[in-house]
Amino acid sequence: MKSIKIKKQMVLKMACVAFALVSSTTYAQNTSSETTTQRDGFIFEFVVGGGIIGIEDSAGMQTFDKAQGTFVFPDLKFGYMLNEKLAITAAMPGNIYAFQDNDRNFGGFIPSVQYWVKDRWWIHGGIGLAIDSPALYDIKDNVNDDWNFGCAVMASTGYEIYKKKNFALNVQSKLVLGRASLEGDMHKDALLFNVGLGFSWL
Repeated sequence: MKSIKIKKQMVLKMACVAFALVSSTTYAQNTSSETTTQRDGFIFEFVVGGGIIGIEDSAGMQTFDKAQGTFVFPDLKFGYMLNEKLAITAAMPGNIYAFQDNDRNFGGFIPSVQYWVKDRWWIHGGIGLAIDSPALYDIKDNVNDDWNFGCAVMASTGYEIYKKKNFALNVQSKLVLGRASLEGDMHKDALLFNVGLGFSWL
């Protein structure tokens, strides 16, 4: 019990630090009112980073009390700018986690929208398909080869710390909540919180 409490406190502190980091960068907006980027056409982004994931299944094999550190893979975004501030996107968040000595991936395919509140600060969110699958490098027949699907919601925010022409580097945080259906009317819930660097072309 003591180790679980310590782990919970560490997770909470990590989340607070991450939110503080992203919040502070959003107010670091350049005082110049001049727009420095012309956003037009298609956009693409991939993210590198890490975070925490809590998994709980209806069989009781995993619970939210045992959150684990994770790395982001894959985390992609495709989209199209409707105007200089609004884009329609398809996000593919994903986190690797450990389950019964195997690596699995909980992620999704989420239709979403992204809006630039200021020239460098954006918010992003949507709802779509949750995907619980084996990690591509750890597929084992009849052991770790099941694919499960369900529903997921996502919300994220980011701040562009560097821009040049149509390239932008941003620091971002992302929250994903999803449920995947398992065999036998069972289900698996996941809560993901990530912090990472996004590399965008727009």
